[in-house]
Amino acid sequence: MRTERIEGLVDDRPGEKIFRVHRDVFADPELFELEMKHVFGKTWCFLGAESQVSKPHEYITSWIGRTPVLVTRDAKGVLGAFLNICPHKGTQLAHAEHGVSKYHVCAYHGWGFDSSGRNVDIKDLEKGLYPKSFDAYSHDLIPIAKVASYCGLVFGSLSDEVPPLEEYLGDIRPFIDMAMKQSPKGMEVIPGRVRYTYRANWKMQMDNAMDAYHLTSVHASYMDVMTKRSRGEGLADDRSYDWKKRLTQLGGMFDFPHGHSLIWNNQAEVQKRPVYATIDEVKARLGPLQADWMLKSKIAMIFPNFQIADATTLNLRTFRPISVGLTEMRVHCIAPIGEEIGARRHRLRQFEDFFSASGFATPDDIACFESVQRGYAAEPYDYLQGYFRGFDSVEKGANDMAAELGIRPLHSQVGDFELTTEATMHAPYREWVRLMRDGVARNGGAK
Repeated sequence: MRTERIEGLVDDRPGEKIFRVHRDVFADPELFELEMKHVFGKTWCFLGAESQVSKPHEYITSWIGRTPVLVTRDAKGVLGAFLNICPHKGTQLAHAEHGVSKYHVCAYHGWGFDSSGRNVDIKDLEKGLYPKSFDAYSHDLIPIAKVASYCGLVFGSLSDEVPPLEEYLGDIRPFIDMAMKQSPKGMEVIPGRVRYTYRANWKMQMDNAMDAYHLTSVHASYMDVMTKRSRGEGLADDRSYDWKKRLTQLGGMFDFPHGHSLIWNNQAEVQKRPVYATIDEVKARLGPLQADWMLKSKIAMIFPNFQIADATTLNLRTFRPISVGLTEMRVHCIAPIGEEIGARRHRLRQFEDFFSASGFATPDDIACFESVQRGYAAEPYDYLQGYFRGFDSVEKGANDMAAELGIRPLHSQVGDFELTTEATMHAPYREWVRLMRDGVARNGGAK
């Protein structure tokens, strides 16, 4: 594939205020294979939270693109990340999503490894008549190229060429801080998770979280239920949001290098935000500006496939590409360590209401994702028009709100919530083009 084709897939002409994405970006199997190598193979990807691997020998299984990864702490508490495969025949080693184990034993031929990744047993080694050449190879688990943590979140990369993690995250970090510093004791992943697949491309979720425009059409039934609850009808709950009030608020977006972006909006009912119960402590510890921003609704998109959503309740969302038209979603609710039981209960009910696979929002989104994926088969349909909204209000660089936060976004935007901008999707696709173009150029157009 030629670099010219890669560049042509995103029609990006900011001087003319044109931004279009070709349908092939979502539907071409050849592009998907290139993404696995040049996007997921060349970036930092979220693996899990430190709270999930806080004890010696604790582990989680995760993915970077289609590469299975084992994240584990050894006997001394040192964090490591390895390809989750046995070097003998490539069998996936650990299958549970989370556990505690001093040793991992391959189910196929019985090779054993300790929690530091060291090979500790080759079944029937002394009877195997292995040649001396066998000893020239390491039999340990294969470490991934990079692993690092920021603010309790663990990231990994398959490439030695990625910049340091904090540099990669850049000025999206203050918004990660706002999620992960809501308690002086730290934040933890609540046991359990939502996991499901949808029959569409992984970038559907990348777009959807940054797309408030769909809210009043796709999730109209959810908003109606919330309005009824606010009047005391049905399963009334004082934590249910009145969306008519919410839609009157100010909102905006920032985007950053490496494809990261953020949407935010003010809240009309801050007392219903989970962090509100401890906001005085937050204000004393971090200052009034940070406390004010913690009360805003925010969704951070950390390229390529990780989102921190703090809209109804705080959660971590990872979307894993399986094939060009199949994606797995994992959603974890996070909360302050030691949170009061009543507050924890409310947090979980808010999470289930919106984000559960059987909740009010997720089935609606999935139905739309799959409908859109089917629509990509239409001829002669080519470029999508879903990236223009809000273009006229985008400011280059930092606006006053960004300057107050001390961040330097590439672009800023602020306006009424009903602006529901699509400009926040531009940065991820610009980074997608850069990585794909550079990767194809390095490989001379070969996969």
